[in-house]
Amino acid sequence: MRNNKGFKIHAGDARFGEHYKMKGVTLNNLDIKISGADTENDLAVFEQTGLTPNGGPPLHIHPFQDEWFYVIAGEYVFQVGDDKYQMKSGDTIFLPRNVQHAFIQLTEKGKMIVSYLPAGKMEAFFKVTDKWTSPPTKEEIVKIFADHDMKVVGGLIK
Repeated sequence: MRNNKGFKIHAGDARFGEHYKMKGVTLNNLDIKISGADTENDLAVFEQTGLTPNGGPPLHIHPFQDEWFYVIAGEYVFQVGDDKYQMKSGDTIFLPRNVQHAFIQLTEKGKMIVSYLPAGKMEAFFKVTDKWTSPPTKEEIVKIFADHDMKVVGGLIK
């Protein structure tokens, strides 16, 4: 059910108190700011604090979701299709569904706002990666992406 009441999330807080550590692909702290449960799955918004210099997700596709990123701090390189974009604080980038993409964090620390339209299974994906206790194999990464409606199509970008 769509939330029919506005809400505020304070800096450093997360919706429903849900803070996740994405482990295995990279080490990121993720805070839900707007949940798919708030929007009947139309939108999910996360604040992502990157703790892995030279880290990022493998090249992948979201067949059912568009993504939008806003860089708050740090520097990144994004690959969208065959194009690469250097990103810094204040920059924004749109990643259309069905287009392969990935990013790499260039700085020691980074922070971005990440939006998924529709929300899809991203909250569930981050919950699963938060529970990992050891680095996953490539096969496990491919499976967990597939289980959450994403397809790995390559490795890390350089």
